Amino acid sequence: MNDGNNNDTMTPVTMKAIASVALSVRSLAMDGVQKANSGHPGLPMGCAELGSVIYGEILRHCPPEPRWINRDRFVLSAGHGSMFLYSLLHLSGYDVSLDDLKSFRQLGSRTPGHPEYGMTPGVETTTGPLGQGVANAVGFAIAEKMLAARFNTDKHTVIDHYTYVLASDGDLMEGVAFEAMSLAGHLGLGKLVLFYDSNRITIEGSTDLAFSDDVAGRFKSSGWHVQSGSAYDIGGIVRMAAEARRVTDKPSFILLESVIGKGSANLEGSHKTHGAPLGEEEVSATKKALGIPADERFYIHPEAIAYFREKGKVWKAAYEEWREVFDAWKSENPALFEEWKNYFEQRIPGHLPYPEFSVGEKLATRSAGGKVLNAIAPSIPNLIGGSADLAPSNNTELKGMGDFLRDQPLGRNMHFGIREHGMGGIVNGMALHGGIRPFCATFLIFSDYMRPSIRLAALMKLPVIYVFTHDSIFVGEDGPTHQPIEQITALRSIPNLLVLRPADAQETAAAWRMALERKNGPVAVLLTRQNLTVFEKHDAEWKDHIRRGAYIAMDSDGEPEIVIAASGSEVGLAITAAKKRSARKIRVVSMIAPSLFLEQDDAIRRSLLPDNARRLLIEAGIGMGWHGLSREGDRIVSIERFGESGPGNEVADHLGLTEETVCGHIDRL
Repeated sequence: MNDGNNNDTMTPVTMKAIASVALSVRSLAMDGVQKANSGHPGLPMGCAELGSVIYGEILRHCPPEPRWINRDRFVLSAGHGSMFLYSLLHLSGYDVSLDDLKSFRQLGSRTPGHPEYGMTPGVETTTGPLGQGVANAVGFAIAEKMLAARFNTDKHTVIDHYTYVLASDGDLMEGVAFEAMSLAGHLGLGKLVLFYDSNRITIEGSTDLAFSDDVAGRFKSSGWHVQSGSAYDIGGIVRMAAEARRVTDKPSFILLESVIGKGSANLEGSHKTHGAPLGEEEVSATKKALGIPADERFYIHPEAIAYFREKGKVWKAAYEEWREVFDAWKSENPALFEEWKNYFEQRIPGHLPYPEFSVGEKLATRSAGGKVLNAIAPSIPNLIGGSADLAPSNNTELKGMGDFLRDQPLGRNMHFGIREHGMGGIVNGMALHGGIRPFCATFLIFSDYMRPSIRLAALMKLPVIYVFTHDSIFVGEDGPTHQPIEQITALRSIPNLLVLRPADAQETAAAWRMALERKNGPVAVLLTRQNLTVFEKHDAEWKDHIRRGAYIAMDSDGEPEIVIAASGSEVGLAITAAKKRSARKIRVVSMIAPSLFLEQDDAIRRSLLPDNARRLLIEAGIGMGWHGLSREGDRIVSIERFGESGPGNEVADHLGLTEETVCGHIDRL
């Protein structure tokens, strides 16, 4: 049972201690922002009581064990208020020092402008782009529900924790938050609690300028349990949090009326406190009004220190109690514990049963991807994911493995609905939680809807796998709205995102292997709608060499005069054209990942693309990313305009992407 600090009554002594913590948060926040001459003091000052209650009375956590798997998670979706989080992490005993607070927003600091996952102990996710933290929190809650169903037994409960998130007005204006919120209500995620800091202020002024939603009504209509109160009613916050925990079949929304910059002597309630230091005069006046020693920077009230010292003992005892339960569970369930290690250590079996595809076989790489996924999924039980309502087209359904639904927590197929951006943020949360290896899928063209979430996954080095199908103008009849042109290059431009575009079914299996092997960042696998012929590989060791990003798919007799490098479906096109020009010495290089190829040493690159050979580079999209491989006199066959509606082959002919066109380029080279 997750009891932790979960009392719903407050003694006068505790109330006084919470007030001392809130005073300290205001002090640390305004001094930290002032010293940096940059930052957002409004939220930390406006939510100081709420943060003090969350970290002191609500969260079940153990600061010396910040990666404790059964800790409650707290997500500051309003990441601009980062001094709120850093101050509370320091006060409650995490490894965040006063010197860290004093170096807020400085180069190399552990307290960057917005919270960054992996940089500061106690920070659960990178936030700042508004709404993302809400979506991440939904992912945390989904992962908790899945893992609790998998590992808890009748005798022992080893997974049982809550996810709390603090969202601002800005968070709840962003569509990604409401995409995720809608799914959370549908799934009945009863261990998710969202606190809404409703101060009615944004950078430009009052929210009345652009926002008049009944936010509580929206959450209620989406299946959330809704409460409201004051951000300064300490006892009320504790009682509402306790009530939220008692509601087990719905996520909980707690609207708290607040005042931005609360406590500021002259700027309380002003949008001027949102994103700028108060100024030395206002800091001095505010300290005087609050009773903080005027000449003391980064003041912490002694009662706050004493309060958290005692709380630390309670949290340590709760952690040790859980350890005893976990050790007993481990002892009595050795097979389940071995599976636990597979989940949380992200182990992948060494010899997965990848399907075999024969040379000459014709199938779309999306179909091959589905066959691969269903062949390997039984061996990787924590490989869980789904599609934005496109599983039949993406071929990402895990057959016979059930759907994850409100009353089916063991299902492995996620149904995200038509919510691409929310899906991206949710799978990030699932990965951040630990134990789950998530994937998600949609059409490549709709990766644009997900781009902010993908970028954050790359920034956080999360091993999320994206399956993007319908990867080119060969989509055909759906027309230019659904035909990707710039999306391949756009994805490749994201640092630390590995983009794989396999050329046939065999390469698709290799792409999945490469994706599963990657642990320090996300992978996007781009797959075709149209059938591709499995071609014979010249390189006998291609399955290993493809990890370099490229290998020789077809070679010439002797040193090549021309090297055609292509990715995806265009490799088959290149091979067919090269065979039609058999009098020329032509090599075809399949480039599944140009970024990986460019990382190889010079000798490897020259062994595939020799200096004395002319180069023809082909891709069904813009050529921007290929210029790093071309030299004067080489040619790039690309598409520098939007597509057309019509049968795929006719569209390709119209846009100059045919065997005849490629042969013409060979002749001119």
